[in-house]
Amino acid sequence: MTKGIKIATIGGGSSYTPELMEGFIKRYEELPIREIWLVDVEAGKEKLEIVSKMAQRMWDATPYDVKIYATLDREEALKDADFVTTQFRVGQLDARVKDERIPAYYGMIGQETNGAGGMFKAFRTVPVILSVVEDMKRLCPNAWLINFANPSGMVTEAVVRYGKWDRVIGLCNVPVMAMMTEPEMLGEKKEDLIYKFAGLNHFHWHKVADKTGKDITDRLIERLYDEDNGLPKNIFDIPFFKEQLKQMQMVPCGYHRYYYREEEMLAHALEEYRTIGTRAQQVKETEAELFELYKDPHLDHKPEQLQKRGGAYYSDAACETIASIYGNKETQIVVSTKNEGAVPDLPSDCVVEVTAYVGAQGARNVAFGSLAPAERGWLQVMKNMELLTIEAAVTGDYGTALQAFTINPLVRSGETAKRIMDELFIAHQEYLPQFSETIERLKQEGVEVQDKVARELDAVKV
Repeated sequence: MTKGIKIATIGGGSSYTPELMEGFIKRYEELPIREIWLVDVEAGKEKLEIVSKMAQRMWDATPYDVKIYATLDREEALKDADFVTTQFRVGQLDARVKDERIPAYYGMIGQETNGAGGMFKAFRTVPVILSVVEDMKRLCPNAWLINFANPSGMVTEAVVRYGKWDRVIGLCNVPVMAMMTEPEMLGEKKEDLIYKFAGLNHFHWHKVADKTGKDITDRLIERLYDEDNGLPKNIFDIPFFKEQLKQMQMVPCGYHRYYYREEEMLAHALEEYRTIGTRAQQVKETEAELFELYKDPHLDHKPEQLQKRGGAYYSDAACETIASIYGNKETQIVVSTKNEGAVPDLPSDCVVEVTAYVGAQGARNVAFGSLAPAERGWLQVMKNMELLTIEAAVTGDYGTALQAFTINPLVRSGETAKRIMDELFIAHQEYLPQFSETIERLKQEGVEVQDKVARELDAVKV
């Protein structure tokens, strides 16, 4: 690596970027950055300009001489980069509104990374991440790709399986939040606890032991019912059934509520759909407030309001991962990476989310072992749903997409599910060139988006 690190961030106009800057500033002494390139697309140009100026002010308020570059030229940003971080959202928040509202119109869960919405986010995102990888092969072949773009596990799987790029680590803030909030519940310090995570992104479980090695997961389960449980802001807090957690002797991640308490989560989502709007509509308001703050020429630090977004503490994962690779720190981090036997219930070559030691060679997984029948069954269904979704995203094959919809536990199979899928194809046509033939056929058949809000969003150019 050259003296002074070059970092390229794809999706640099995101409201999360100040969080990323804060993490880099905190670690500058071990991660001597020279320049950071923030990249976005034409539709995000205004936000990119605002957030890049904010990022430069954050660095200018430190003793460190780091230059921020804002560009729409991805190749310029990637050239000779040491690390590439990805945090982009294809179609921006309007696309997420459609992912949420169209399934909700038909009485099913629409969510950013789960169910029908999560699959369509993958359909839009996978081709873009693969094009980034192709650019990296030419412009920065020794760089590491640190992915936070959702659905993070599927995106990382696509990079490994179809991009044939192993220098990649997928990240999520959900395990970080668990490890930040749970020690206090237990009256312990984080450094005195031993965590083991296993599963998939937004579908993992974890165990915890004390510093003597004694498993204290049962104690943690008890505390989850009388303390703040560290849920991300974007998940409705309906408690898990305690008896279920006691039986599995593991703590599910917050997103498991969509599967273990689907009835209640769906009822809450539909109530929001009918009243205050879906999560994406709420986030649009929060994001508008954030960018108004970011415009302030005197603001040179991350504002507290950023905690309202669902990705709080993202920088603690992303920046620590980069620092660990650069300094060969062998830090224990929860990552999405190739399984290599850590979870024997899944193929060795697929991507899982597990505890790993991260150093100069990437992630070295901590073996978790086989799961019990219930968790094993869930995991295998979800992984195969992911693989079908990614295959459909790459090939543009309608039948494969329908197979992914059919196997997804949050999509009730049948005519309505097919209708939801068809409407989502129409709604996102601008961002799904691989499905162009399918979309043309559906338009000729007269398929139209029924949800009024989704239909009226002007992001789609027909």
